[in-house]
Amino acid sequence: MVSQNVLLTTSKRLILELDSSKVDHYLPPCSLQWRNKKLWVKANKNSSQDFLPALKRKEWLRECLQNSIVEQVCLDSRLGIEGIKLWADVCQESQKPVFLRISSQRKAFREKKSICWKFKRVMDWLVAAILLLLFSPVMLTVAALIKILTPGAIFCRHWQVGNRGQLFQVYRFRTMILDTEQQSHQVPDDREGIDQLENNPPMTPLGKWLRKSSLDELPLLFNVLRGEMSLVGPRTWALSDALHLGKTSHTALPGITGAWQAAGNSHLLDWDAANQWDLKYLDGWSLDQDIKILLMTIPKLIFGFSAY
Repeated sequence: MVSQNVLLTTSKRLILELDSSKVDHYLPPCSLQWRNKKLWVKANKNSSQDFLPALKRKEWLRECLQNSIVEQVCLDSRLGIEGIKLWADVCQESQKPVFLRISSQRKAFREKKSICWKFKRVMDWLVAAILLLLFSPVMLTVAALIKILTPGAIFCRHWQVGNRGQLFQVYRFRTMILDTEQQSHQVPDDREGIDQLENNPPMTPLGKWLRKSSLDELPLLFNVLRGEMSLVGPRTWALSDALHLGKTSHTALPGITGAWQAAGNSHLLDWDAANQWDLKYLDGWSLDQDIKILLMTIPKLIFGFSAY
């Protein structure tokens, strides 16, 4: 246990090279650096380096993090999607915030430390709590229908890239056929646009209705309560999109809805076009604008406009 603490508190640079015949095959080789209680995980392509026996398995890595003084983990995008997911899972289990090393989209925009911006966060929390209370019977009914009509898990979970590259998991009601959920986030080499849900594997009959009505997104309200998302904000990006497109994150909490959805553009597949809506929203942000977007979104959800 002492050696594990030394591992993550020393100021030296260590190399993590893993023997694929003895350890989890998706655990990527990497180098570790830490300073000011931040651990920087970088991809290591030098196969001649020695590996660290203490971190050969996911369980040992988790124990090492749990017993360290590290307060934040920053991941290199070159670790690949499976490697990043592994580290993100371990950090979540260890209760360590984890960030993808990706630059901010608009450095000039920092979460406005005004009374209005703080009031926005308070309102997000209150409205999300009220909506969860009101929709709890609906959510329980949907969960029961999924369990009865479609074999498999009730929820699906995915890693998203949020404020300043922070990684967080979102939960949605499962809408896809069993065993296709994992395939939905495999990134083809020739993909150029956004990983839209409409391009994913087949959905169940119940899933099509949930997707059309956007009821599958009700669990996102828990992300709002945890401070990972806002009711209104820039679009949140799937980890696969952030890695494949090489695009940057915004310096604001992503929203369940936003200007792009209120304007009926949730079907946009072009990253640049969707991003322009987000930048326009951030540049002209106001509480009045958030309220307007929410009011515009409600009828679109009720009637299923631009749903996917």
